Amino acid sequence: MKTEDIKIAGMTCSHCKAAVEKSIKSLTGIIDLKILLEEGKAQVSFDESKVSLKDIRASIEEAGYAVKN
Repeated sequence: MKTEDIKIAGMTCSHCKAAVEKSIKSLTGIIDLKILLEEGKAQVSFDESKVSLKDIRASIEEAGYAVKN
């Protein structure tokens, strides 16, 4: 299991939070997820054998939000 903090640009409200959460949770291999709206980030724990950080970042971008480095 790996845990990453992913900074997300454009998350400003509870609807944004819900959209990002739904997108990430749709991926196989997500173990735990916390969306920290005030901090503009997601804390994601995942099984690296089932999903990659690249996949998680892509799902956030597909939901309409930018991932910051």
